Amino acid sequence: MGEIIAWVLNHLNYWVIFLGMTIESSFIPFPSEAVIPPAAWMANNGALNIFLVVIVATLGADAGALINYGLAYYLGRPVIYSLADTRWAKLLLIDRESVEKSERFFRHHGVISTLIGRLVPGVRQLISIPAGLSRMHLGKFMIYTTLGAGAWNIVLAFLGFYLIPTLFPTVTTPEQVMEKANQYSHIIGYIIGGVVILVLIYLIYKVASHKSKKQPTA
Repeated sequence: MGEIIAWVLNHLNYWVIFLGMTIESSFIPFPSEAVIPPAAWMANNGALNIFLVVIVATLGADAGALINYGLAYYLGRPVIYSLADTRWAKLLLIDRESVEKSERFFRHHGVISTLIGRLVPGVRQLISIPAGLSRMHLGKFMIYTTLGAGAWNIVLAFLGFYLIPTLFPTVTTPEQVMEKANQYSHIIGYIIGGVVILVLIYLIYKVASHKSKKQPTA
């Protein structure tokens, strides 16, 4: 994995960004911190366009999520769990427990979890599997996935484009950018995920209150 990450960091362009994020969002473990923050840092230096970095990364994340969704949709739960028990799955850092965790998250939060889950470490990579297993509507899945992946990619791009160059002006290589991004991305992800959940709870409360006021009293 170290050699692959080194290759990505040394060959970052829009195609590599798309491929890296497709892999990261599928069942193959690959850190998004190795792609977006270094690419955003390069955009800060004029080598890439920051808006294209975010757009291409989001399209790649959508493609990877669609792979997981399609596999789960067509293979079904028994096959997915059987595959999760194999040695090959463990080499990909996937097991029955991780799939069950993603299913619990999906059941608890509903279809909106495909948005929220993109912001939660440990859930982000596999949240598309329970969506496919439950045969979630593809259009709705893609909308929520794009919004969640886009939000996360913006966070990572902000780290690489502005925060890291501002706080750590001595950082001069993509490898150093990735190391700094690894230190802060999970914390920021949890914060944003918590804020999104609170906003959703507030909106649900407001909608429920509005409906109760419109109901005629006996």
